[in-house]
Amino acid sequence: MPPQEKIEQNQRSEECDKMELQTDGFTNKAFVNDQNQNPEKIPNEKSKKDENFDFDDLFPHIGAFGYYQIFLFVMMIPFAFFVAWVYFSQIFITLVPETHWCWIPELSNLTVEERVAIGIPMDGEVLNRCSMYDVNYTEILQNGIKIADPSWKTVKCKNGWEYNTTEIPYSTIATELNWVCDNAALPSTAQSIFFCGAILGGLVFGWIADRWGRIPALVGTNLVGFIGGMATTMCASFWTFAACRFLVGMAFDNCFTMMYILVLEYVGPKWRTFVANMSIAIFFTFAASILPWISLWLGNWKMLCYVTSAPLALAILTPWIVPESARWLVSKGKFDKSLGILKKFATFNRKTVEPKVFDQFRESCIKIQQEEESGKNYTVLDLFKTPRLRRITIILILLWMAISLVFDGHVRNVGTLGLDIFLTFTIASATEFPADTFLTMVLDVWGRRWLACGSMVVSGIFSLLATVVPLGIPSATLAIMGRFAINISYNIGLQYAAELLPTVVRAQGVALIHIMGYVASIVAPFVVYLANIDLSLPLLILGILGIAGGILALFLPETLDQELPQTLQDGENFGIDQKMWDFPCIKKPEPEKPSNFQRSHSTRSSIRASTRGEIRSSMINRGSIRSRKSTSFPENQVV
Repeated sequence: MPPQEKIEQNQRSEECDKMELQTDGFTNKAFVNDQNQNPEKIPNEKSKKDENFDFDDLFPHIGAFGYYQIFLFVMMIPFAFFVAWVYFSQIFITLVPETHWCWIPELSNLTVEERVAIGIPMDGEVLNRCSMYDVNYTEILQNGIKIADPSWKTVKCKNGWEYNTTEIPYSTIATELNWVCDNAALPSTAQSIFFCGAILGGLVFGWIADRWGRIPALVGTNLVGFIGGMATTMCASFWTFAACRFLVGMAFDNCFTMMYILVLEYVGPKWRTFVANMSIAIFFTFAASILPWISLWLGNWKMLCYVTSAPLALAILTPWIVPESARWLVSKGKFDKSLGILKKFATFNRKTVEPKVFDQFRESCIKIQQEEESGKNYTVLDLFKTPRLRRITIILILLWMAISLVFDGHVRNVGTLGLDIFLTFTIASATEFPADTFLTMVLDVWGRRWLACGSMVVSGIFSLLATVVPLGIPSATLAIMGRFAINISYNIGLQYAAELLPTVVRAQGVALIHIMGYVASIVAPFVVYLANIDLSLPLLILGILGIAGGILALFLPETLDQELPQTLQDGENFGIDQKMWDFPCIKKPEPEKPSNFQRSHSTRSSIRASTRGEIRSSMINRGSIRSRKSTSFPENQVV
């Protein structure tokens, strides 16, 4: 902040300190004189800060991003791989080539071209994938007929299907069990069941994380994913496959998010933007981009399940490598264990910390815990009790549902773009890196509202344009640009929610929004399935939803450089003086209004990317976003 602002802030602080010395309408002059003679006794910002010695106040002492934090950042790599493979592997074990046709045993001695020419009817210039001619093929072959007569009677496939192995050069469970034609919706149904598992997993492992700690939840969610993934290889029917994918779905998100939260909690505020965004941009993107080539190299869907599921069992080693959340330990009153971990950080980071720093931290934690225990308990229903906060909450839910559906729709629609699915998926996944990098640079300049709106609208426009250009490189290019834009929206979404919802219900509110996103994702596979009716339908729907969601974002207040709402009343009044067309980059600075009391302004880094990461799962570290009591003065008191 400029020196002049610092001076003005100090002056306001001194005025507030003098005002606090007034009691019952008069000033205790003797006490004021004593303070003037002994300046060190004057209560200032430093002493107030000492009284509330938070985790962030410890980082200058133990190291904000030292050797230990770098080690934890590197330890995020396997878990980022796990979540990418849990999320995307089902795509490659249920692939079905676009070109497939009825298998006719009587024609087995003929070449593929001859079998198709004599046994499969045409739908225009495309092979009919679900019908065959109902004739006596033995007799036809004896008569030397090699070209089918279009007037022959047709019937549905009787003996299974043949698949074009040049498109998908290995068998999948979908091709082995013939999930095509009348059963073509089964892969989409299984994917929706996967997201049902994600909802349950978020609730179960979120509860475990709050009850027994982040490390048990991290180990548990990965082991469930390991069991579900390994069991998938033994499936011989749709329902056994669906049950296994439900288990794998329970691991989705939390198998990485728990580790994500732990690392962010141990990183200083100014490094959270880097850790939160670049861990996704580098680790997650790389894992997703190489997955298609792993599946091609293995050439077997069961081997792909083994390779992507077995590593999850390594999470059982986590308790011996990764420390438990110090914030969670404090929230449970385990101060000694928390301090032990923090001292270990200081040792590894080669920092010497005076014992009184840890003593001060311990006393502050005890005080805060006592305040929380005596405070009011709020529920997510409180978000819907006042009109403006209710409207904001509903818009946030609808916005996140639109983002989730469009994002997942683009992920799964790569197979209908007319190009090689493996290459297209890799390029589309790689857009996460520039999207995260771009977002890191501009989010604190352009703000949340317009960037969320713009990225969603751009995604929608590109999606719609992809429906009117020729299938192939033109449509795939536009669809990938739409994917790049929705990546930006996805990364903004939950951070935006965390900044808008009041502190007292932030954890529960964002958890609700996250679960509603899973509900929307359940629909996404069926949106993509509409390509079986018309190839343009999925992108048409994703385009309309993108534009609608972008417009919806404009009805939310901007949070850039704003003090975050803490109480329900703060949430009701937040942004009430903002106009719809306000834009942070061109907004003129308003003259500062005098006030009897000014709360300390939250820095951008306090909620920036750390909340983006902390709130991507349905579990939030309740201890780190506690309710703080706001101070106010009587209206008739004069400073």
